[in-house]
Amino acid sequence: MACATLMLVSQAQAVEILHWDRKPLPVDLPVGTERVIVLDRNVRVGLPPELADSETLRVQSAGGAIYLKADKPFDTQRVRLQDVETNEVVLFDLTAMENGASDEEIQVVFPEGEQVDAEEASSPESREQAEGSSTSANTPVPVVLTRFAAQSLYAPTRTIEPVQGVNRVAMRLPESMPSLLPALPVSATPVAAWKLDGWTVTAVKLSNRDPSRAFEMDPRWLQGDLYSATFMHPTLGRRGSVRDTTTVFIVTEGVSLAQAVPLSASAAEDNANAGGDS
Repeated sequence: MACATLMLVSQAQAVEILHWDRKPLPVDLPVGTERVIVLDRNVRVGLPPELADSETLRVQSAGGAIYLKADKPFDTQRVRLQDVETNEVVLFDLTAMENGASDEEIQVVFPEGEQVDAEEASSPESREQAEGSSTSANTPVPVVLTRFAAQSLYAPTRTIEPVQGVNRVAMRLPESMPSLLPALPVSATPVAAWKLDGWTVTAVKLSNRDPSRAFEMDPRWLQGDLYSATFMHPTLGRRGSVRDTTTVFIVTEGVSLAQAVPLSASAAEDNANAGGDS
């Protein structure tokens, strides 16, 4: 019985604690063995090209934990983990080693006040603060959302302006939306969506399928019950050019883009007939 108790205590203590203080956290990975980093946050992982373009490191994220498995040794590489709710970035310096690396679970501890309790975040006071923050300087929510979406997709992480209360949401859209621009030979692919105070912004990638024509981007071409649309570029170049793709940020009020755009089969057929790939 005493032996069993000692074993349980030993297992319970097999956790390495790392304190995040804005300095990169060093983590050694044993080659061939999975190691878990627990952050209790929903994060997305940014790998350097040396790891992203190879099969050296397997990375999985689920339930606030990151699962790392190195298939072969590599020198120290910096990995960025970004909180999808707050956009805060945590840095890790990963090194894969054949011998000497621990396989203990890692628990990341944040400074007091870094994490917000769920009940506190949902309180009326917090919601009022979030609304005040998102509409600071009398900026309309659609403008705040559009700016945040554009920065989240294309700006360096350090330059993203945090917005309290904004949440990334499921789009529930098909991979292609031919009925969004039925009069043009343009492919429309949903990318991501965010919501704030009853408003939703959805980023949609637009690609020209016509190799001979360019188009001026006009919101009036878009079909649906839309509040606003902002294009990354004023012109969509002909297919094959460096400007044949752009992104439109569409804002809807009270409904998602899936509810605002008629996703009919007939519209899809009309779009295909209008453009083609000739």
